[in-house]
Amino acid sequence: MKMNRVRVMALAIATVFSLIGAAHADSGATLTREAQAAITPDKAIEMLKQGNQRFVSHKTVKRDLLAQVKQTAKGQFPFAAIVSCLDSRIPPEIVFDRGVGDLFVARVAGNFVNDDILGSLEFATKLSGAKLIVVMGHTECGAIKGACDAAQLGLLTATLANINPAVTAVRGDYKPRSSKNTEFVQAVADMNVTLTMQKLRDRSVVLREMLDKGEIGMVGAMYDISTGKVVFYK
Repeated sequence: MKMNRVRVMALAIATVFSLIGAAHADSGATLTREAQAAITPDKAIEMLKQGNQRFVSHKTVKRDLLAQVKQTAKGQFPFAAIVSCLDSRIPPEIVFDRGVGDLFVARVAGNFVNDDILGSLEFATKLSGAKLIVVMGHTECGAIKGACDAAQLGLLTATLANINPAVTAVRGDYKPRSSKNTEFVQAVADMNVTLTMQKLRDRSVVLREMLDKGEIGMVGAMYDISTGKVVFYK
């Protein structure tokens, strides 16, 4: 009998946390520690999908961003971390219709990861509670095009070298294998997301353990700069 009471109590607590998470998910409210804890990796993906759908449908949530600045001044509880390109046309918070304190965002030309970004993602998840990592590329990516063309320009040369493995890994009879071939460029962009996700698992023990335990999720995504729509894939 006592064990049954314990189980009922545990179920009740879990239900309360679930309701808290649902209430905050897309209401425009600033996330709390309790709301963040109630979000699962699958729920985090769904929240991003719903946010992008609102964005492309002109139905974004009305938010008082300045109020959120004040509410998050003493603490932050983001539910996801986004690795995206530097490109000015894909601000993650906007395309996913999120507010202040909802997302960690790491941006670099070509949306690759290095040790600095991986360390930042370890902070975002292990220490700060984010439940999902998204590696998001985009169509017509200038960094991808530069890597396809083996562009040489100051320190950018070394930056683009991080994308070279994706250029090499793309198979198929693409002619030419350069930025002039739109299909080849997109194939490299897709491959870059895939290889970046694999590097994240291979390079970070902390993130790999969290992924294997189901504590966090990871998903790839591609943003279409002509429509504003994000397509998710694992």
